[in-house]
Amino acid sequence: MSASGRLLIVDDEDDIRLIARISLERIGGWEVLDARSAEEAVAAAHSGPLDVVLLDVMMPGVDGPGTLELLRPVIGSDTPVIFLTAKTQAADRERLAGLGAAGLIAKPFDPMTLPAEVSARLSQP
Repeated sequence: MSASGRLLIVDDEDDIRLIARISLERIGGWEVLDARSAEEAVAAAHSGPLDVVLLDVMMPGVDGPGTLELLRPVIGSDTPVIFLTAKTQAADRERLAGLGAAGLIAKPFDPMTLPAEVSARLSQP
């Protein structure tokens, strides 16, 4: 998949969402929607088809895995979800992969390389 299309970023931190949005729109050419909670993510997902979701793991209230569970009926099982997390140990990676994640991007991420990182996760088998 090329680095274009509709992308939803879900993160409770305003700065993370803003930096990711600027990076993904200006460098990656994505149309970016953003949400700060599970409720906002589900509402954004109802706005039309998504090509990928970037989802923070640790959020207050409903966490990333819980948000994914709420999103799947709306986005379907074929929409790739990439988790954003500071927890990058093997056990964490395996747990998230077991939830059907297309990959994991470590936080803090480099805004200059974020679009390439997303594209790399989408091209992995």
